[in-house]
Amino acid sequence: MKISHLMLVPAVAAFAAFSLPAFAQAFTITDVAGREVSFDGPIERVILGEGRMIYSLAAIETDNPFEHVVGWRNDLWTTDVKSFDAYVAKFPEAAELPFLGRLTDGTLQVETVVTLDPDVLLLSIGDKTAAEEVKLEETLADVGVKIVYIDFREHILDNTVPSLHILGQLFGKPQRAAEVADFWQSKMDEIAKVIAANDIERPDVFMYRAAGLVECCGTFGPDNFGLMVELAGGHNLGSDFLPGYTGSINPEQVIASNPDVIVVTGSDWTNSPDAKDFVSVGPGTADGAEASRAMLAKLVDAPAFTGSTAVAEGNVHAIWHQFYTSPYQFVAIQEMAKWFHPELFADVDPEATFKEFYDRFLPIEYEPGAWLSLKADE
Repeated sequence: MKISHLMLVPAVAAFAAFSLPAFAQAFTITDVAGREVSFDGPIERVILGEGRMIYSLAAIETDNPFEHVVGWRNDLWTTDVKSFDAYVAKFPEAAELPFLGRLTDGTLQVETVVTLDPDVLLLSIGDKTAAEEVKLEETLADVGVKIVYIDFREHILDNTVPSLHILGQLFGKPQRAAEVADFWQSKMDEIAKVIAANDIERPDVFMYRAAGLVECCGTFGPDNFGLMVELAGGHNLGSDFLPGYTGSINPEQVIASNPDVIVVTGSDWTNSPDAKDFVSVGPGTADGAEASRAMLAKLVDAPAFTGSTAVAEGNVHAIWHQFYTSPYQFVAIQEMAKWFHPELFADVDPEATFKEFYDRFLPIEYEPGAWLSLKADE
């Protein structure tokens, strides 16, 4: 998708494409898989097939994002414990919600879903193939449970705004969803307009995906963080080798590609099995910045990176991994644009942007720490 496409469908136009029923009446949505799903009335009970859906749900159900949640997967706890703790501190009832398994690894028990008696099971679009293989939709339909697919990961330009509106419809907050979507669109457009108006030289960027969780060299293809690199004015090296949004390339290919910039994705993976040597970045991790910077230096001291232009010139950074599965992608794009083109984006303040989003839309307080650079002054 060309960058110019980003500005052709503003959030208001996308919003108008959705039917907006009165919350007390029956309504039908079209999810990101193109499925029409009908409800007799407002939903009261929902299961989050991914715990990190709270990033988007909390922006819409801000007063209490857990009011209608009866179960969720434990991935927020395992991949972003700082945010998990912040939400549990504000909404203690969240700590009592049962954790469910994961559909794609076979640990989601249908019996558990049925026992929780939800109106809807929210799944990420990446779960659709696994759901079809086990005929989950048909099984749950027999007990009156609907499946709705949303997506903040696989196709971020196509699906972020529709997913926000889907949540707005499901939870009876269409205007709130429109406000969030408009904010997202305006921030995405701001960077896109600058990139389109300037004849830029794009640095070669290697995104080191989930360093410490996956072996070198996990990275991103032409969507998700790979697309964010392109939208920020870089050339994503992973897109040269991977057809999908994620995958791995061998260290020899990284050496041959000689990146100008290396960006490691990190998070607080303390509770993730087998996690080691990761860079802990994300809201609430600023106090550990020096330890995270030391770990970043250790990671790029590997053979795949040591002879690269990026390491030689100190163009090495870490950014919060969870930007890849949330409606906060515009913040990551702003920060990467500053790394790639510091003069062009000197007036952009990603920290202020992220804080504004928290202050306007989220029920927990903003805490810094979502990125850092190997050079402490950047």
